[in-house]
Amino acid sequence: MQIMRYLASDSAKTDSLDRLPGLCHTRFRASFFSIHEDSIVSRIVLASASPRRAELLSQLGLDYVVIVPNLDESVHKAESAREFVSRMAREKAGIIAGLAAAGDVIVGADTIVVIEGDILGKPRDKDDAIGMLQRLSGKSHQVMTSVTVRQKSRIETQLVETIVRFRALTLDECDRYWLSGEPKDKAGAYGIQGLGAIFVENIEGSYSNVVGLPLAETASLLLKFGVQCLPPKHKEELILDQDVVQHG
Repeated sequence: MQIMRYLASDSAKTDSLDRLPGLCHTRFRASFFSIHEDSIVSRIVLASASPRRAELLSQLGLDYVVIVPNLDESVHKAESAREFVSRMAREKAGIIAGLAAAGDVIVGADTIVVIEGDILGKPRDKDDAIGMLQRLSGKSHQVMTSVTVRQKSRIETQLVETIVRFRALTLDECDRYWLSGEPKDKAGAYGIQGLGAIFVENIEGSYSNVVGLPLAETASLLLKFGVQCLPPKHKEELILDQDVVQHG
């Protein structure tokens, strides 16, 4: 079990991230994370090994701990893509909830690429990656991310879908893209946040969802648990706002 604490207000501890496989090495800005007065939140825990998901969560200004769950990610017989990705998010959060403190808020998420009803996972090898890219070539596909936020027995889950359309790709382009190394750990064998963006004609929906974590929906779910991502208003700001309302 891998555990790492990400402090949005502390950039000095990021060197140790290099020693943990699957975790990103990023410097974070000052934290805006705050907790409602009536909430009892010990910490936020991200149940994911994805460095891209960790980077996205850090954009919300949160201090959080990463604990990587170990689970079987096989698709069940007759399970739809939506059912599968939702179950994965719930199971990730559930596994870590069994290890967490009572007040911890757990964020579990899973992202899949779906075309013509088929789930495209991470490629096994070069041939598998090129086969996936050729299948996506010139077509639209879905990227689904399910996010589960859990505290104790309370569970909230939301599924977000984005439509991504690829331009036509040549075999030579697919081969060259494989050589970049980017497709190897990506569902669907591409990363929209990297070189894979040159294949994307357009998207309909959330961009951060395609990367691995829909930020608007994640922030809304966290708010239900008393976690506010926006900075608190200072007394001076409140006085200024009141003055604007009273005097225009």
